[in-house]
Amino acid sequence: MELRKDYVLDRWVIIGKERGKRPNEYRQPKPKESRGIDVFAAGNEHLTPKEIGRLGSPWRMRWFPNKFPFVEKKKVKELNKKFFRMDAAWGAHEVIAETRTKKQLWDLPAAHFKDLLTVYRDRIMQISKDRKIKYVQVFKNHGGEGGASLTHSHTQVVSSAFIPPEVMDKVAACRKLGKGCYGKVIEAERKGPRRCFETKNVVAFCPFASRFNFEVWVFPKRYVRGIDELTDAELREMAAVIRKVLLKLRSLNAPYNMFLHYAPKGKELHMHFEITPRLQKWAGYEFSTGIVINNISPEASAKYYRS
Repeated sequence: MELRKDYVLDRWVIIGKERGKRPNEYRQPKPKESRGIDVFAAGNEHLTPKEIGRLGSPWRMRWFPNKFPFVEKKKVKELNKKFFRMDAAWGAHEVIAETRTKKQLWDLPAAHFKDLLTVYRDRIMQISKDRKIKYVQVFKNHGGEGGASLTHSHTQVVSSAFIPPEVMDKVAACRKLGKGCYGKVIEAERKGPRRCFETKNVVAFCPFASRFNFEVWVFPKRYVRGIDELTDAELREMAAVIRKVLLKLRSLNAPYNMFLHYAPKGKELHMHFEITPRLQKWAGYEFSTGIVINNISPEASAKYYRS
């Protein structure tokens, strides 16, 4: 058993190396195909809120407001007392239907991945024009354990009038350690046992203090603050590497979350994606201490990706 600390955050994990347990033993049963109406599929456009935009004709992707948002552009009565603070969860919540059919993201070609990252970039840039918006969080839930309530492959885009604490914690750490702190991590990891995939401009690795089985971070090697700063070649390579990660997770039928972290306006942070498979449940120890127990080492996880 090992107690490991995150690269820059004051966050710890226990790595419980399971000797003899092979990656294939983490394979999940294939989920049953939903027999209900696929509201995001082609032909059912009338079942979603009014479309904001689409890519292609006929469309390959389309985006629209979430029918059940958890932020909205409505005011509430503010409360600011000693121990009690409340404000509006102000913002907008969108859905990107990633495909016309029931295919999952990991079933799609590399060009489709690049198109999706381009849509991510364009939505962040467009939504951020609203001065009230401080951050646009792009994330994907896949599978029931990953929090997906619908099986159709989709991404969620949530804009808010505040910067998420997780992002601010990373920004604060980079301010203390220097904006190039993740660059030093990248240089160390691309030469070590946790490296998964590498191209000319992009590297993917399992983080030293992984909180999730088979967790992967994907960074551009060059310091960029946001996805809008990536060159076309970097964006293409980023898409290709993410696809490689997801193809390995497909072999496990793994539920997962994927999200983008970037620097808020006026802040410094090395933009990157994090992919967090949901193969292990957190329980009493994790919730009571904040310390996660990960029962497969990132070194073993990376070896699986490289295999």
